[in-house]
Amino acid sequence: MLQISVLRDHTAAVLAGLAKKHYATAEADVAAVLALDQRRRALQTTHDAAQAEANQLATQIGGLLKTGDRAGAEALKLRTADLKQQTQAASAELAQVEDEQKQLLYKLPNLPHVSVPEGRHAADNEVLREGGEKPALPANAQPHWELIKKYDIIDFELGNKITGAGFPVYKGQGARLQRALINFFLDQARAAGYTEVQPPILVNEASGYGTGNLPDKDGQMYHDLKDNLYLIPTAEVPLTNLYRDEIIPADKLPVRLAGYTPCFRREAGSWGADVRGLNRLHQFDKIEIVQITTPETSYAALDTMLAHVEGLLGKLGLPYRILRLCGGDMSFTSALTYDFEVWSAAQSRWLEVSSVSNFETFQANRLKCRYRAEGGKTQLLHTLNGSALALPRIVAALLENNQDESGIALPEVLHSYCGFDKITNLAN
Repeated sequence: MLQISVLRDHTAAVLAGLAKKHYATAEADVAAVLALDQRRRALQTTHDAAQAEANQLATQIGGLLKTGDRAGAEALKLRTADLKQQTQAASAELAQVEDEQKQLLYKLPNLPHVSVPEGRHAADNEVLREGGEKPALPANAQPHWELIKKYDIIDFELGNKITGAGFPVYKGQGARLQRALINFFLDQARAAGYTEVQPPILVNEASGYGTGNLPDKDGQMYHDLKDNLYLIPTAEVPLTNLYRDEIIPADKLPVRLAGYTPCFRREAGSWGADVRGLNRLHQFDKIEIVQITTPETSYAALDTMLAHVEGLLGKLGLPYRILRLCGGDMSFTSALTYDFEVWSAAQSRWLEVSSVSNFETFQANRLKCRYRAEGGKTQLLHTLNGSALALPRIVAALLENNQDESGIALPEVLHSYCGFDKITNLAN
């Protein structure tokens, strides 16, 4: 959530940032927020003045009663009663105005960092760099949705039978590969200084609002109406909310967390040829890394997170590229996002496998996540997160890029985790 002081003191810059994100009603919404803020401050002044006068009168009433001036005391009591009505009315209207202002602020996306390129669509994203070599596949190479049938490692029809489309069943070497990747990614995160956390996969409404998933992604999250709980779209939500309403001691910063969870996304209206097989699912596994830092160190932290994800892809031997997202392709909450894509050889296309983002104070303001700076004043922290990594498209690329007539060779770093070095028809 944008800070009201920023909207008030840097209105032109706010409007320019919202325009870069192509937020259509920026001028009207910002004007409405500022009008409500002006009304809020006026009400607060009225409330505080009436309360101060009432406090003064209470002292005077005590003095008059001591001197026996009951008539004077009664006159002041009438004024005190009037002031009480004023403060109650101001308090009620103030609460209403504050709620209206908060609801409008919830609608405003985060402002983009100065380095974010202009653009509306994915085609406008900047390629930062590429790594690895694209494999040369045999003439009879198959896409992963055919390979998983050939080796009987993932079953979409069975998943559709027991749940619905987008909920695959992993079995045999497919299930073991999933577990191997999860353990490998968690071990790598721990080695990089992240504390492993196993969080709940259901969160309450306050947690959804805390990270900005609500109200922005309300329609994309699975919602249990009876208990008003949401299945998480990513471990970012519970991990970051561990520090909601917290003042973190400066000597405990930066906070570095890693967590494995299944993730759930409705992905309404997104089905088609480009999302076949593992390319897009309703349920998938992902390891998430989160950092909470001081504002001065957050972009250095972002660089370390980029290096970590890049290192994972290098160890898996997957060709990749890193994109800096344009304003129109960024998430609602992000100030700066880098996407990692891997080359899917049999599909001849890039597949997104990670987003690494700095949210600056946007989430921290919603979360009231702060630290005590020098001098004792509390300040908002910066929050960051990244996928390290999401499994489905990693698996798709590993299957497609490493296939030959004898099976699918796995990267050496996974051999000890899997207990086998090749997926074949004989080893389920």
